[in-house]
Amino acid sequence: MASNNKKDELWKEAYRRCRLSVRHIQMAKELGLNPKSLMKNIPSAKESWKLYARNWIEDMYERHFGNRKK
Repeated sequence: MASNNKKDELWKEAYRRCRLSVRHIQMAKELGLNPKSLMKNIPSAKESWKLYARNWIEDMYERHFGNRKK
């Protein structure tokens, strides 16, 4: 398992590469998502069907917790 510093660095990289807000990071952590999975699911130009990470997180959060966004 990675150390806390390594995890923090991965979350910072996901924040930057996926263009997430602090709220999106918090929602992803509550859902139990991993920063590597977020970065792996960044859509390319050929994948127009794929949601951006922030939209994907919001959609999953709403389905899991309902409309009680923070």
